[in-house]
Amino acid sequence: MLVIENLHISYGSNQVLDALTLTLPLHQVHGLVGMNGAGKTTLLNAMAGFIRPDSGKILMNGVPLKRSELAFLVTENFFYSQITGREYLGLFKAPPGVPGIDEWNRIFRLPLDQLIDGYSSGMKRKLALAGVLRQEKAVVILDEPFNGLDLESSRLLSIIISRLKERGTTVIITSHILGSLTGICDCIHLLRDGKIHFTKDKEHFPSLEQDIFRDVDSGYSDLVNSIM
Repeated sequence: MLVIENLHISYGSNQVLDALTLTLPLHQVHGLVGMNGAGKTTLLNAMAGFIRPDSGKILMNGVPLKRSELAFLVTENFFYSQITGREYLGLFKAPPGVPGIDEWNRIFRLPLDQLIDGYSSGMKRKLALAGVLRQEKAVVILDEPFNGLDLESSRLLSIIISRLKERGTTVIITSHILGSLTGICDCIHLLRDGKIHFTKDKEHFPSLEQDIFRDVDSGYSDLVNSIM
């Protein structure tokens, strides 16, 4: 199990995560959703070891989760100027026996010997994803991975995530598009007011959108009616 216990994180006087507790079964695909500012990226950064919590624990199989056990695709990737895609992928250490860069590129079809500066946003996203996947970690965190991808690339990513699960990887993924999660996730967790508001499994996905937006729809409907 991947267990988050009583996690508190604040930025000055702004408390972002408030006694957040969540249990994630391993070898599954977990979706994390919430409104802008709900704390999704903060939670993922804490899991990746980029943020030190004020208090609380993040454990995998009863021991603290190590950064070396996971790979993290951030929302906005950084690329050094004047390097090629091949040089970028060479920065990621891959374990022995992992397919080489050119083998991976049979999937992503990127111009690896060209400068990244000339890549489109979708190509950069696929390049960053290739760097994450080549590490073959036990836990893969994907923060808004569908951003910038066209329909074909989005479908490819869904297939890759399903394959990761089959191989025993635990995947945690965020997206603002519920439809991109319901087709691949085993559970979806709603983060609201610094806590996990609820967890839904596949059986309850049909009512997920209604459950998430019930309060939002009510408030905005009243506001729109007052204006229009």
